[in-house]
Amino acid sequence: MLKRTSIVNKTKNGIIHDEHQYINLISDILNYGSLEESRNGNTYTVFGASMHFSLENKVVPFITTKKLAWKTCLRELLWFIKGDTSNKRLNQQNVNIWNGNASRDFLDSRGLNYLEEGDLGPVYGHQWRFFNADYVNCDTDYTGKGIDQLSYIINSLKNPNERNSRRLVMSAWNPCQLEQMALPPCHVLCQFNVINGNKLSCSLYQRSGDIGLGVPFNIASYSILTHLIAHHCNLEASDFYYYLGNCHIYDDHVEPLKEQLNRVPYDFPHLEITELCDNINDYKEEMFTIKNYNFHESIKMNMRK
Repeated sequence: MLKRTSIVNKTKNGIIHDEHQYINLISDILNYGSLEESRNGNTYTVFGASMHFSLENKVVPFITTKKLAWKTCLRELLWFIKGDTSNKRLNQQNVNIWNGNASRDFLDSRGLNYLEEGDLGPVYGHQWRFFNADYVNCDTDYTGKGIDQLSYIINSLKNPNERNSRRLVMSAWNPCQLEQMALPPCHVLCQFNVINGNKLSCSLYQRSGDIGLGVPFNIASYSILTHLIAHHCNLEASDFYYYLGNCHIYDDHVEPLKEQLNRVPYDFPHLEITELCDNINDYKEEMFTIKNYNFHESIKMNMRK
């Protein structure tokens, strides 16, 4: 059996860049991945990978070897933060990445015929803000119901006596409600940690990673989230640690990703958050400014549902 390379090696052609971890993972899967028949297509698959991105000095690791739709990513993140589960409200912001999973046919295939089309069930936002609250529909007010994991983390981080807790964990994986979700969560658990009094880092475990399309979004989303929570709690964003279980490349993504392998990364951009809100729910897209985002042209790949 061929031995996989080390993804933590960030050097390519003598140049050190955090993005090479992602590029090396693509290469690793193409060279050593096992061809597997999965729920929604054939994939080249490896199990287990990790990456580490510095967030110091307001750096945000947006992939540069192709254009990242970062505004779509940000809009989805703010939707999570509000505890929203309505795809229709995402569509109103021109975000269509959940459309395949919110369709009538897909919901019915999951046995969710009782949900209206566009209602995704108790997915990420519901678990972040109202963990395990009985789910009615995406328009129900769940205030005061379930467990608000995000508020617990924020309140702890704002308290100097609690911010170094090792219990600042937020889980989207709720076995009690998985069958009510349009799609069980891929990024299932994150943990926040403070060292040196004010340096905030985040680690994420993701059970399943679509390397071509999903993973760049996930890197960006949790890095923005870390910056936002640091800003909101008067801390400094430090590092994002990313751990993946099943890492896969769909067979029709192979050729586009081979093209990406030949591109040289640019410097990562920087994130400025222009306002400080009292409530984490009140941050809006226009309060986030991305500076000096240089990127190669877009690479088209089909999204799976």
